[in-house]
Amino acid sequence: MGGSSLPLLLLCVLGVCAEDPPPAVPASDPWGEFWLVRFVVNIAGYGTILVPGFLLIKYFKRRNYLETGRGLCYPAVKSCVFGNESKSAAPEEPSSAARTDADPSTTQQALRLLFCAAGLQISYLTWGVLQERVMTRTYGSEEGGRGERFRDSQFLVFMNRILALTVAGMYCAFTKQPRHGAPMYKYSFASLSNILSSWCQYEALKFISFPTQVLAKASKVIPVMLMGKLVSHKTYEYWEYLTAVLISVGVSMFLLSNGGGARASGVTTFSGVVILSGYIVFDSFTSNWQDSLFKYKMSSVQMMFGVNLFSCLFTVGSLLEQGALVEAARFMIRHPDFAFHASLLSVCSAFGQLFIFYTINKFGAAVFTIIMTLRQALAILLSCLIYGHPVTAVGAVGLAVVFLALFLRVYARGRMRRKGKKAADPPAVQKV
Repeated sequence: MGGSSLPLLLLCVLGVCAEDPPPAVPASDPWGEFWLVRFVVNIAGYGTILVPGFLLIKYFKRRNYLETGRGLCYPAVKSCVFGNESKSAAPEEPSSAARTDADPSTTQQALRLLFCAAGLQISYLTWGVLQERVMTRTYGSEEGGRGERFRDSQFLVFMNRILALTVAGMYCAFTKQPRHGAPMYKYSFASLSNILSSWCQYEALKFISFPTQVLAKASKVIPVMLMGKLVSHKTYEYWEYLTAVLISVGVSMFLLSNGGGARASGVTTFSGVVILSGYIVFDSFTSNWQDSLFKYKMSSVQMMFGVNLFSCLFTVGSLLEQGALVEAARFMIRHPDFAFHASLLSVCSAFGQLFIFYTINKFGAAVFTIIMTLRQALAILLSCLIYGHPVTAVGAVGLAVVFLALFLRVYARGRMRRKGKKAADPPAVQKV
C-alpha cells in the first residue's frame, strides 16, 4: 500500500495527474543528436579512462609488482590491482552459500524478503514517475515560454551516481565494514554496464512509450538467468526456468491488456527497440557480475561504493570532454524545477541501490529480478488507479499467473533448502 501511495502523491505534486505526457520522439534533430552518435561518443569518453587503466593493470601484473613493489604507491596499487587476498587463494564459498550461512528461519527469511521488496517498490515506483516526468515533458512552458526538454541522459546518470557514492561513502566511514578483499578494478566492469543500462533506460523514453519500456523490463528474468550461466557458470533447476517463464508470461498478459492505449503505436520505433535490447543485456550482466563479486565477503554498501566510484569517474570524464556538464548546469539554473526533479530522482536512485545490493547479496540476481519484474506490474496498476484505466479479465489472469509463479518459486526453494539440510545431517543423528 505504501509503495503505491507515495508515487500517487508525487504525481499530483508534479502536475501529471491530468493527462498523459506527449510523445517524445525527436523528429528533426541534427545528426549530433542521433542516439547512436551520442552512444559512441560516450563510449569514447569512457575509453579515455578505461584504456590507460587497462594498460597500467597489465604493466603491474607483468612486472609482478605484488612481490617486488615498494614505496608510497604500493598500498594503493595493491588494493586496486591485486586486492588484499592472495591471487592463489580461492574464495571460501560462493555468494549463494554465504547467503545461507546464518541459516535464518523461514519467518526471518520471509520478513527479510518482504523488507527488500517493499524498499525496492517504494524507491523505484517513485523513481519511475520522476523519470518519465524529466524525459518526456518540457520545462519553462508554464511561464508562457515555448519550453525546452532536457536531452542529456548521461548527466542524469551522473547525478544519480554522485549521490549514491556520497551515501555509500558516509555509511562505510561511520560503520564497521568487512575487510575489503576484491581488486578495485573489478568494480569497473559492473560500473560500465550499469552506466550503459541506465543511459539506455533514459534514452529509450525519447523513442518509445512508457508502457512499452515497462513491458521490455518485465521480460528480464530469463536473460538474467542466461547471463548467470555465462558469467558465473551457475546452474538452475527446471522449476526456476518454469517460474521465470510464468512470471514473464503473466506480467506480459497484464501489461499488454492494460497499457496499450497510452500512446499511439507509431511512437514505438526501431531505435527504441534496439536501445531497450541494449538495456536488457547490460542490466543482466550488471546484476550477475555483482553477484559474483560478493564471493569476496564484502558488504552491500562496499559494493555500492566501489561501483559508483567508477561510475562517477566515467561519467564526469565523458561529460567534461563533451562540454555537457556546463550545459546541464546552465539548464538547471534556467529551470529550478528541473533541478528539484533531478535531485529527487537521485535520492530515489541512491536508496534504490542500497536495496538492490542488499537484495542481490541475500537472495541472488534472479530473485532480485523477480521483485523488480513484479514492480513493473505494480507500476501499470498504479497508472490504472490514477488515470481510471479498467483492469481487464486478461490482465487479472496475468496477475494471478505472476503470484502463482512466485508462490511456486518460494515453495520449491523451501523444499530444496530442507533437502540440503537433511543431506548435511551427521551420520550420528541419522542412525537409530
